Amino acid sequence: MAADALREAPSGRIALAGHSMGGYVALEAMRQAPERIERLALLCTNARPDSAESTANRRRLMALAERDFPAVVEALMPRLATEAHLADESITGTITEMALGVGKEAFARQENAIIGRIDSRPHLGKIRCPTLVVAARDDLLMPLEVLKEMADAIPGARLEVIDDCGHMASLEQPARLADLLAGWLMAGWLRS
Repeated sequence: MAADALREAPSGRIALAGHSMGGYVALEAMRQAPERIERLALLCTNARPDSAESTANRRRLMALAERDFPAVVEALMPRLATEAHLADESITGTITEMALGVGKEAFARQENAIIGRIDSRPHLGKIRCPTLVVAARDDLLMPLEVLKEMADAIPGARLEVIDDCGHMASLEQPARLADLLAGWLMAGWLRS
């Protein structure tokens, strides 16, 4: 996935942001081609490999997806947003539409890729570009401590925490996330 993303990206240096699984891909792209990445943003993600418990849960969800993919979306929904945001049908509807649009085959490919990812923690200290790490205070999938662990391991990284937000920061707190990303792109606070 990382090699494909790098191949499809514009030539030259790029700013790379990844949310959740996209963060795993961004970390792998950084490992494969650090000279291509001018700045990095890691959003609601982590550098750890999949745990045995997470792998078992993913395999259960993949089996369920074969029988009833909408049930997978329903099962995951409570872990994707805060309780208040789960009451907002525009947010849950968007999440459901995105998931169903991806479909069960792509879901299975993504879950297998997540299961097979490497432990990126040993590579974090080699990251030399300006890096923003964004955590959501109420994220049940990516707790603040794992994002802090990642930010602490990346030289010069900046950790920002979004309040009143679960895993889907771009839907739950879009203005706050957009402000953070705009600052990251402007690089006023990042080392060059």
